[in-house]
Amino acid sequence: MDTLTPQKKPFFSNLTVQILIAMILGAILGIFIHKNYLEDDAKSFSDKIKMLATIFIRLVQMIISPLVFTTLVVGIAKLGDIKSVGRIGGKALGWFFSASFISLLIGMFWVNFLKPGVGLKLVNIDYTAATEVSDKTQGFSAQNFVEHIIPKSIVEAMANNEILQIVIFAIFFGLAAASIGLTAKPVVNALDKTSHIILKMVNYVMKFAPIGVFGAIAGVFAIKDAGLLLETYKNFFASFLVGIASLWIFLLVIGYLFLKSEMTNLLRRIVSPLVIAFGTTSSEAVFPKLTEELERFGVKDKIVSFMLPLGYSFNLDGSMMYMTFASIFIAQVYNVPLNIPTQMTMLLVLMLTSKGIAGVPRASLVVVAATCGMFKIPIEGIALILPIDHFCDMFRSATNVLGNALATSVIGKWEKNS
Repeated sequence: MDTLTPQKKPFFSNLTVQILIAMILGAILGIFIHKNYLEDDAKSFSDKIKMLATIFIRLVQMIISPLVFTTLVVGIAKLGDIKSVGRIGGKALGWFFSASFISLLIGMFWVNFLKPGVGLKLVNIDYTAATEVSDKTQGFSAQNFVEHIIPKSIVEAMANNEILQIVIFAIFFGLAAASIGLTAKPVVNALDKTSHIILKMVNYVMKFAPIGVFGAIAGVFAIKDAGLLLETYKNFFASFLVGIASLWIFLLVIGYLFLKSEMTNLLRRIVSPLVIAFGTTSSEAVFPKLTEELERFGVKDKIVSFMLPLGYSFNLDGSMMYMTFASIFIAQVYNVPLNIPTQMTMLLVLMLTSKGIAGVPRASLVVVAATCGMFKIPIEGIALILPIDHFCDMFRSATNVLGNALATSVIGKWEKNS
């Protein structure tokens, strides 16, 4: 008599495995192109192959705004009252600012201890490459900070994927819906159903992830000599990896203290989002997938929908660590003296200014450039780190995903036990 047994999925059908294979194949192809073709041909190839990554990221971006709005409104409506929103929001912001401060401190400690910029002499630096980044720091002020947070149009905010602005509007909308009660229930139910449809779209979009990662990796290695970069920036990159590894150890230890044995299950759930973020250098690209995996992990949907959008605006741990590291590294290269009180002031400035540009392309570099300008460090120093920035960004993006997954899971457990 035949018995029904659960069918094991083929090994290569696993999304994480597919992405890892895509990364390896992309690197091999990119290195081959770099070694065997002229610079102009390699650049042309890179531009074309990167379109695969662009297509994938745009597919994700098209669903982020409606996903953030619908899930956050439904989450707040389910929380039921301003008191609950305030309680969870207070815990979230407490976690975010503590994690940001510690991340900045870790970067500050290691760059001072290892001194990767002291005595470094780099040649053939293309300072024109820093112009685009430094231009974005113009008018970097408290006024722009406020204007960036508060939307003047929810339609414009959604069109530009301004997560922080969408969060502000959704909080007001959700609180208003919760205060009305049963009258608003049909609207909340419709948004709830819409969010589930969008999450179903996530499954379709994620099938393109390996292709996007392949394009991103091949495009980078086609125009960059990995061996030369490693030789030139080995001290900087090795020091940065020490800092990132320290931050991961800190985050994992804190996560284990709160989640105990559940920590292993959480890590298993978020492996795929971590790898996608690493390959595409975009933590935004895994927002929908991370939402889905955290709900499967057991965090209530109302907590996930409230925490993740806030986290993507206020809790970018990898980026925070890199900001102090890169700023002080540039000061070391230019022999700009920075005593500890000055560095602590810089740390506080970074923590505040970084919250105002969530969603800005190469946001870390923009903040670093602005901070350098404030502390009389040559802004053109950004050009020193641009050649290696893509590889640093891979680790930053994955760390940002880990930090937000842990924050959401821990707050979810607190609320479950309260």
